[in-house]
Amino acid sequence: MNFQQLRIIRETARQNFNLTDVANALFMSQSGVSKHIRELEDELGVELFIRRGKRLLGLTEPGRELLAIVERMLLDANNIRQAAKQFSNREEGSLTIATTHTQARYALPPVVMQFKKQFPKVHLILLQATPAEIAVLLQEGRADIGIATESLENAANLAHFPFYTWSHIAIAPEGHPLAAKAFITLEDIAAYPLVTYDKNITGRAVIDEAFSKAGITPDIVMSARDSDVIKTYVELGLGVGVVAAMAYSPQRDAGLRMLDCTHLFAANTALIAVRYGHYLRGYAYHFIELCSARLTEAVVRSQLSRAEQAEAGDA
Repeated sequence: MNFQQLRIIRETARQNFNLTDVANALFMSQSGVSKHIRELEDELGVELFIRRGKRLLGLTEPGRELLAIVERMLLDANNIRQAAKQFSNREEGSLTIATTHTQARYALPPVVMQFKKQFPKVHLILLQATPAEIAVLLQEGRADIGIATESLENAANLAHFPFYTWSHIAIAPEGHPLAAKAFITLEDIAAYPLVTYDKNITGRAVIDEAFSKAGITPDIVMSARDSDVIKTYVELGLGVGVVAAMAYSPQRDAGLRMLDCTHLFAANTALIAVRYGHYLRGYAYHFIELCSARLTEAVVRSQLSRAEQAEAGDA
């Protein structure tokens, strides 16, 4: 048994048992992948995959149990490498942050600038994804830190911490009838076509819930993942927009007017998440603390330790 065989088992499950995709992901030949699987099964004396001819259809019961162990072994192996790097060079390496467009565009720039000043030799990677994708990136060890409003709180194997609280606002083009109103209602907004976020991102569930509770069905003519895209089409006159408050700037968005609707929609909390058992370099803890001064390395480590001990006790 070797680590390459373990990587193949994990990647086969990730690639939905398509050996061509596994080979491409691991830069191997398909025949090499098949050979490693056969050799591992021969060594263990059990079949790990359900087969139909040469095709793999899924995991057998032993295969499912082995996969969980493989995930832990590969995570620990990566942690060993990260720990060695931590002690050999504390200020060099890479840090992968998985986050949404809104967080990357509006909330994180000051944090990133401070971080890069303090750790200029750390290669910072920002992966923009949906909240659900961010959870998967963390769970699979492809990101060190995740930042989003949705999906992280209830995701398996993830610890989450509050980052900051934010609200939605409405926006309309200069000269729009709503721009002259000092106080707006949901009925006012719903009287016009609505442009807002795609489902399941940037607090869209909060927007939908507010309209639903009021018994109003808005005419959502366009939805997008990107706040800048929403603002562009609102400025073109497609409709009234509902966006995160931090996405609006009077100086930058001169063609738009902000309509205060913090009284209409519930507040949202952006979360920072890390995977239990994932080794974080010292500068990763520093990045988290730059996001929120309350989240010191001691606080984060303590919560991770308590959760891992509780999980071990349940097991």
